[in-house]
Amino acid sequence: MARFKVALLQIAPEESLLANKEKGVAFCRRAKALGADVALFPEMFSNGYRIYNRPVADWVADAISETHDFVETFACLARELDMAVGITFLEQCGENPKNTLVLFDRHGKKALKYSKVHTCDFDTERHLTRGDGFPVADLDTRDGPVRVGAMICYDREFPESARSLMLQGAEIVLVPNACPMEINRLAQLRARAFENMMGIATCNYPDTVPDCNGHSNAFDGVAYLPGEPDSRDTCIVEADGSEGIFLADFDLDMLRAYRKSEVHGNAYRRPKLYAMLCESIREAPFLRPDYRE
Repeated sequence: MARFKVALLQIAPEESLLANKEKGVAFCRRAKALGADVALFPEMFSNGYRIYNRPVADWVADAISETHDFVETFACLARELDMAVGITFLEQCGENPKNTLVLFDRHGKKALKYSKVHTCDFDTERHLTRGDGFPVADLDTRDGPVRVGAMICYDREFPESARSLMLQGAEIVLVPNACPMEINRLAQLRARAFENMMGIATCNYPDTVPDCNGHSNAFDGVAYLPGEPDSRDTCIVEADGSEGIFLADFDLDMLRAYRKSEVHGNAYRRPKLYAMLCESIREAPFLRPDYRE
C-alpha cells in the first residue's frame, strides 16, 4: 500500500534566524520519528512572517538567499534523515523579496521551488516580488514517486492555482500558511481538493502567533468510495490551536484509483469556453482601485 505522510509543523517562530533554524531542525527530527515522508513548515518561517507593524525596510532586511546556511541546513538535514523537508523563507530578490518554499527530497536535493504568486497586494505584501508559475515535481519517496506542487496561503483564494497544479498531474499540494484557519478558508481548501481530486496539506502557525490560530489541516480529495452510499468526509486531519506536529497520512492507492474512475478534475472540462479567465478585466465594478495585474 502506497502512503504519503506529511508532518505539519505547527510551530511558533523564535526571535532570531538562528533560533528558528535550531527549532526547525529539532521538529524535523521529531517528524522523522513519527514516520513522516515530508516535514512542512508554516509560511515564511525564516522570520516567522513578521512583516506587519514593522517598517518595510526592516523586514525586507530579513531576506536571505537560497544558498544561505538557514536553507542549506535543511537540505543537509533532509539527506541525513532520509525525509523530505519543505522549508519556507523570505528570499532575497533585489529590493522586493519573495515569499518562497523550497522542497528538498530525502536525498537532500532540491525537488521543487515555489514563490507565492498571489501576494496580498492590498496590504504590506505589495512589497514582495510575485512568483511566476506553479511548478510541480516528482518527489522520490520510499513508496515511489509522488507528484507534488505547492501553493502559499492567499493562493488558495484562487481556483486557478489548484487547477493549474491539477493539470500538471499534481497528486499532493503543500500549502504553507500564516492566517486564521476559519470555516471559510477551510471550505476553500476542501473545495480545491474535491474539485481537483488531489490531496492538500496546509501548515499554519499556532494560536500563540498573532493573527494565526493553528488548525493546520489536510484533505485527501476522495469524496466517494465504491460500496459507500454517500459522500465521505475528505478531511483527514485538522489540528487544534496548540503548537505541535500533526500528521496527514494520505492513502495514495485510494487517491490514484479514484482519479482514474471519477468525473471531477479534468474529465469534462470545456477549456475553449474559459478564455475570459485569462484576460485582465480592469473595469469590472467589483475590483478594488488598487488592483494590479
